[in-house]
Amino acid sequence: MMKDFIADQTFKGEDYTKNRLPQGDYENCVFEGCDFSNGYLDNQNFMECEFLDCNLSNANIAHSIFKEVIFSHCKLIGLKFEDCNDFLMDFSFQDCILNLSSFYGLKLKSQSFMNCKLEGVDFTEADLAQALFAECDLKGAVFNTTVLENADFRTARNFSINPEKNRLKKAKFSKEGVVGLLKKYDIVVE
Repeated sequence: MMKDFIADQTFKGEDYTKNRLPQGDYENCVFEGCDFSNGYLDNQNFMECEFLDCNLSNANIAHSIFKEVIFSHCKLIGLKFEDCNDFLMDFSFQDCILNLSSFYGLKLKSQSFMNCKLEGVDFTEADLAQALFAECDLKGAVFNTTVLENADFRTARNFSINPEKNRLKKAKFSKEGVVGLLKKYDIVVE
């Protein structure tokens, strides 16, 4: 079945919770204030698209392609990004809520998270070399055999990373943030 090619369109205030977004290749499109929660975004191709003030919580994104996609002020709770097609995967998140989402095993070098809530997010076995976690809340986020070389956590907070189980060479932390590397030792730093 041939997918429709949709380019340079804006979708504003649409509710896709009951009727799914038509299957297609979306290029240079803007989705603003749309609700995809608990809906189906599987097998879609998004290239150079923007999602602004959208709710994608618990949406099915299996086999979808996100290439040069920007998520801004979006709610993305419980998404399984590892179910996406990782070919050319490239996205950025700004002022988003990604709680309980999973990036298990993905290669996300230079990934950008700006002012995001990442509570309970699973980064197990992900490659986040050179990633930026600017002003992010990482309470309960899971880092296990994660590549974090040259990652920037200087303004991140509430993280707990075991240096023995993750690759941290040249990762950047603030003096206050170093406590997040010591939690496993149950020591008191004053």
